[in-house]
Amino acid sequence: MLTGTIHPNSSLFQLHHLRTLNLAHNAFFSSIPHNIGRLTNLRHLNLSHSFFEGEIPTEISYLSNLVSLELNCYGCELDERTFETILQNFTNLEVVSLFGVNISSPIPLNISSSSLKYVDLGFTNLRGVLTESFFLLPKLEMLYLNYNDLLKGGLPKIHPSNTLLELHISFTGISGELPDSIGTFSSLNRLNMYGCQLSGRVPDSIGNLTQIRYLAFSYNHFTGHIPSTISKLKHLSYLKLSSNSFSGEIPDIFSNLQELRSLYLHNNSFIGSFPSTIVSLTHLQYLDLSSNSLSGPLPNNFSMLQKLTQLDLSYNALNGTIPSSVFSLPLLPQLWLDNNRFSGLPTELKTIPTLESLDLSHNQLSGSFPQSLVNLTSLSTLDLSSNNITIDEGIQITFPSLQDLWLSSCELKDIPHFLTNVKKLQVLDISNNKIRGQIPNWFSGMRWDNLSYLTLSHNSLTGHLQQFNFHNLRYLDLKFNSLQGPIPSSICNMNDLQFLDLSRNDFSNSIPSCLGSMSSLTVLDLRRNNFTGSLPSLCAQSTSLSTIYLNGNQFEGTLPMSLLNCSDLEVLDMGNNAINDTFPAWLGTLQQMQVLILKSNLFHGPISTCQTTFCFPKLRIFDLSRNKFSGSLPAKVFGNFKAMIKLDGEGTGEIKYMEPSEMSSDDSVSLVIKGQDIELERISTIMTTIDLSCNHFEGVIPKTLKDLSSLWLLNLSHNNLIGHIPMELGQLNKLEALDLSWNRLTGKIPQELTRLTFLEKLNVSQNVLFGPIPLGPQFNTFENDSYGGNLDLCGPPLSKQCGTSDPSHVPQPLESEDESYFFSGFTWESVVIGYSCGLVVGTVVWSLMFKYRKPKWFVEFFEGIYPKKMRRSMKRAQRRRT
Repeated sequence: MLTGTIHPNSSLFQLHHLRTLNLAHNAFFSSIPHNIGRLTNLRHLNLSHSFFEGEIPTEISYLSNLVSLELNCYGCELDERTFETILQNFTNLEVVSLFGVNISSPIPLNISSSSLKYVDLGFTNLRGVLTESFFLLPKLEMLYLNYNDLLKGGLPKIHPSNTLLELHISFTGISGELPDSIGTFSSLNRLNMYGCQLSGRVPDSIGNLTQIRYLAFSYNHFTGHIPSTISKLKHLSYLKLSSNSFSGEIPDIFSNLQELRSLYLHNNSFIGSFPSTIVSLTHLQYLDLSSNSLSGPLPNNFSMLQKLTQLDLSYNALNGTIPSSVFSLPLLPQLWLDNNRFSGLPTELKTIPTLESLDLSHNQLSGSFPQSLVNLTSLSTLDLSSNNITIDEGIQITFPSLQDLWLSSCELKDIPHFLTNVKKLQVLDISNNKIRGQIPNWFSGMRWDNLSYLTLSHNSLTGHLQQFNFHNLRYLDLKFNSLQGPIPSSICNMNDLQFLDLSRNDFSNSIPSCLGSMSSLTVLDLRRNNFTGSLPSLCAQSTSLSTIYLNGNQFEGTLPMSLLNCSDLEVLDMGNNAINDTFPAWLGTLQQMQVLILKSNLFHGPISTCQTTFCFPKLRIFDLSRNKFSGSLPAKVFGNFKAMIKLDGEGTGEIKYMEPSEMSSDDSVSLVIKGQDIELERISTIMTTIDLSCNHFEGVIPKTLKDLSSLWLLNLSHNNLIGHIPMELGQLNKLEALDLSWNRLTGKIPQELTRLTFLEKLNVSQNVLFGPIPLGPQFNTFENDSYGGNLDLCGPPLSKQCGTSDPSHVPQPLESEDESYFFSGFTWESVVIGYSCGLVVGTVVWSLMFKYRKPKWFVEFFEGIYPKKMRRSMKRAQRRRT
């Protein structure tokens, strides 16, 4: 518990005959004194884990008699020259441990300290390539180079060693194939190459490491089969080959590995049946074969694995019935068999007394809810989602420890009545069932004081929503039902509510003003109901709202200025209402806003600019279509759209998505995308759109639109635009759909538009364009409807040949704006089809909570008992740590 600094004139440095100095595990929070170099007779120096910081003094290089040097320190730095001196001039040095020290230099080519036995340079920011210098040390027993991601190159030439016991190079940039010479480390008992960039096949010579106990190749790029020679490793306790590209059947090699405690083969491409010899491993504690393509039934003798504490067989294609022997394992706290093809619940369940989490979801289970599950008194999480389970109304189930219950997509016709006996419920999901009628009074009257998550979405619930007593709810999802009437006032008492989704119902009346004052609310989704009246003062008390969906109601009046308090607002969708207002330029001060949808309202007047320096800097989706906006197109406003100027993640080849808020299911919006009203389940950051169609804009198309280099969709149709199509639009090289139809544009179609190599849909119909249609890779794919109504356009695909026009004919502007916006069915809503880059879209997307991200509160609140749909990525991250 020593604290403070060590004074440079401390009498400590007068102890010239000192051989051993150990100040480890204290709390100095100071730099290492330079006078440490005066203790030249030191043999052992240990300053590890004492919160020293700053530069390690160069005077430490004076201590050339050191036998052991331990300076493990996260806040220290060591210059390259001193580092080389330690490894080259300290000829007596046997132990050097510098874990966490920022060295930021290459490994010396020559290491003269031939006495070295233990070297730990983990997490030291080593750079360059791994040289063979360490592998030439004659006495080396342990080498740790892990957590140095800037250490690149392949494995150097490996020299045979009968001294090396442990080699750890995990989480480095080491790449290439594993050489056959790896098998010459005859004394090796731990080999950790976890999380590198290794590829190719694991050589058969791995079977020569007959003393090995720990072998970890997880999170690499290995391919091919598991070498059968692994069966020779009779001392092996831990085998971790997960998250690679291994294929073929898992070889039945385990009968010889009787010391095996952990077997991790998950997240590969294994096929075939479950290796039957695994159940002979009587010492096995951890078994994970999940996320492969295993098929067939499970063996019946799982009861042999009496020491098993983790069993994960999820995300395979296993079938048949679940053997009852699985439920007789005495030490198992978590059992994951979800996402297989098991049919039928076991007819005889021997209960696991320690079982806390049981996930059988996404199988083909059917039949009655097993009465024998009642005996699982330790069960805290039960997931039977996506099966066909019937629950007898009279079944007596108490589940004294149950906290999380997931019964979504189970063909339920009623809310299970046994819930009256469950007192500690925290999470309840009975969504996607066939529950009809009103929510029963007994359910609304339950007092689940710890209930934080409740979803009854995607059912056929009707009637008025009763008052709830669930005052500690954080997540409430009732979407896709037929609930009616006003929102109950009890929602205002949910002080911790962060996510509220009442969308796709028949709620009516005005929405409670309290929703604008709930400081915890992050996501508010009331779209597609029958709410009326004016909007309440949302964010009246500077709330944390990041997502607001009010699309598809009958709201009137103006947008509340209180929205200025929503400093974290990212998505605002007010489309398809009757809001009568001018353009809310003041929303541009919200620096996080990425989606603004005001379509199909009564907005009017020009689009004015906001008065701040940074206006709408992150905006990606800008939809003002089907309003009464007028004036010229706002070139200055477009110039503020910085997020449309630079494509997020450009050049990485990776699609990124808007980060959902903590309590959000993935943000989704309805847009007119290549022809239809499409619901985007996730808003990609490459989805940059401007839709100003069906308004009364005048004047010319601004040339400055060319600066929006990441623009994906541009729709200016059904306005009163004049002038030429700017040739500068040919610089929008990400553009996939362009609709300029139903305007008064004149002149020729610019040849420069043929540069738009991603352009899938073009509509310039119903203008007064003339001249030949440009020829180009994309233009050759557009059909007649793209050009209809322009009497003086010619050339393919039109039948009219160029040079045949009446020279006396002068193009005339359109005489009437009363033409149907849906001329020939070829407006923007029928133009846009498909989508590149693999973005998943659908006419209606059934978004589920936590499909792509787990909220922080849930991670903290339910640690250790997550259902698979919420915990998979966290479980993988945890395995990385362990």
